[in-house]
Amino acid sequence: MDPSAMDPSATDLTATDPTATDPAEAPEGTVRLTVAQATVRFLAAQYSERDGTRRRLIEGCFGIFGHGNVAALGQALLQDELTWTDGGGRSSLPYVLGRNEQAMVHTAVAYARMRDRLQTWAVTTSVGPGATNMVTGAALATINRLPVLLLPADTFADRSASPLLQELEQPWAGDVTVNDCFRPVSAYFDRVWRPEQLPAALMSAMRVLTDPAATGAVTLCLPQDVGVQAHEWPVELFDDRVWYVARPAPESRALERAAGIVSSARRPLVVAGGGVHYSDATDALAVFCERTGVPVGQTQAGKGTLLDDHPQCLGAIGATGTTAANAAARDADVVIGVGTRWSDFTTASRTLFRNPDVRFVNINLAPIDSVKHSGVAVVADARETLRELTVMLRGYRVPQAYREEYTRAGAEWTARVDATVAPAPRADGLLSQGEVIGLVNELSDPRDVVVCAAGSMPGDLHKLWRVREPKGYHVEYGYSCMGYEVAGGLGVRMACPDRDVFVLVGDGSYLMMATELATAVQEGIKIITVLVQNHGFASIGALSESLGSQRFGTQYRYRSAPTGRLDGDRLPIDLAANAASFGVRVLRAASAEELAAAIRTAKAADDSTVIHVETDPLTGSPDSGAWWDVPVAEVSELATTRTARTSYEQNKATQRPFLRPDHR
Repeated sequence: MDPSAMDPSATDLTATDPTATDPAEAPEGTVRLTVAQATVRFLAAQYSERDGTRRRLIEGCFGIFGHGNVAALGQALLQDELTWTDGGGRSSLPYVLGRNEQAMVHTAVAYARMRDRLQTWAVTTSVGPGATNMVTGAALATINRLPVLLLPADTFADRSASPLLQELEQPWAGDVTVNDCFRPVSAYFDRVWRPEQLPAALMSAMRVLTDPAATGAVTLCLPQDVGVQAHEWPVELFDDRVWYVARPAPESRALERAAGIVSSARRPLVVAGGGVHYSDATDALAVFCERTGVPVGQTQAGKGTLLDDHPQCLGAIGATGTTAANAAARDADVVIGVGTRWSDFTTASRTLFRNPDVRFVNINLAPIDSVKHSGVAVVADARETLRELTVMLRGYRVPQAYREEYTRAGAEWTARVDATVAPAPRADGLLSQGEVIGLVNELSDPRDVVVCAAGSMPGDLHKLWRVREPKGYHVEYGYSCMGYEVAGGLGVRMACPDRDVFVLVGDGSYLMMATELATAVQEGIKIITVLVQNHGFASIGALSESLGSQRFGTQYRYRSAPTGRLDGDRLPIDLAANAASFGVRVLRAASAEELAAAIRTAKAADDSTVIHVETDPLTGSPDSGAWWDVPVAEVSELATTRTARTSYEQNKATQRPFLRPDHR
């Protein structure tokens, strides 16, 4: 489907909408609608604009209806759909039925990420569990600074029938509902207790959705009785409204300080985050690096900011990084963070940057990120800042010896990747996860998109996937939410219908949430899911072993009678059969040749395919040489845990607080 195929918001609704108010029924200059109907009409008229390009801000609404929202937003969306389809067009706010409330949020978030935060979807749910099912999705959106509009139903404002079905009662407060759990995970939260509050709530919601420095999940709760109440609304509330997304220029003094620090560097390094993508700053970054010779390490969200074959691209950085990028980081004297949150995976839990005199320059729209590591803060748009910094650094080049050093390190890492992804004969016939990644990478088109989020797969993708187009890599690693993959892949494909989408997902994450395969079938949206079966939680299994916990509770096995433990035979779970039940094509692959054939078949098809492949969970990818801080029990009867604790304390001793203010 293509929700943007028609722009009904430019049409005279009073001429075509059977719900338009008779002038005799409402004061002049107003229109009588329910709160839910007004919400739908308002959202259909919102636009974002950046660099002179205008886009629909809210492309549509995902929803699952229950008693809390079926008569409010359900009725309003139906009325809107019938109005336009009866006239031969598309809904002004297209509706898509989802299967899981959390998954719908993931789909909307993935869409917003692919559209550089300039467009998103709304999500409506019923009251109670339908609403709280969205909380995880809300946290994911806000942590990743990605806009999504959540419209959960709420309990009655008038309290006439309390306690309601699915209502939380508290003896210490009468105005608290389960929806209050959205407050800490939302970039903006409001509850519309009265119709008169709706315009202000909607305006605030749009403001936050279109603010790159403050965006995230925006939650507007609609009590069941308020959603169906009628009100006379000023007609101008429904006029087309444009929200301009600015590109704040860097403050001159901050830019001068940043340029002075970089120009003094002998071993500088750029750490590129997702903000480079969202600012459309990939070309500016490439020019900056080519003219200065400064190499780039990439976060999960920043992968693809330089393409894999760019001479300054050292690939992934941090706990799941390449040895080339991490070596440059260890000795860097100046680190330029562009659009990064500086998460623990990026900094290897603050053990990666080991030069005692290292200095940081942080280019970021968000003040909260610009001051991290006591860096020089440049609170500004990434593209504009990189362009100006390139001009100010005219004539500066890194030393040739440093350039040769990181080039050699990059070539050495490339050779290790080549060896890891090349299929090799094995006695058990199983492929490694790296070999699966290599085949998908090789047989996909450069503009295809790989999607992942949790388990061992994101780390392997970060190290091994060769990005050939800036938007070709989509791994959610701010919240690293199991279950994001299929739902996120759906959102990616909806945002980019001209690209194939490869969802790489392990069995553990697939079992969390594969429901949106049914939505893909329903909407005729093609995604290719490569389902890696390793009979358990491979990532946590490896982590457990490294922490001395012996892979406890990480494998799918029967509880055996002799021991009473989960150490029996493997469970006979057939995930391929499960996938087939959704109505998608399922292909089983047991070898490199079969996997390659399956990928080609899926590429050639017009509809969704799941490729099921068994892998060896014990064959990992090349080590990054970096650490991740996961505490180990301080005392234990287990020798494995005691050994792990010793290693933990050694690594912990290398952490740095980066508290020294940079006034040099």
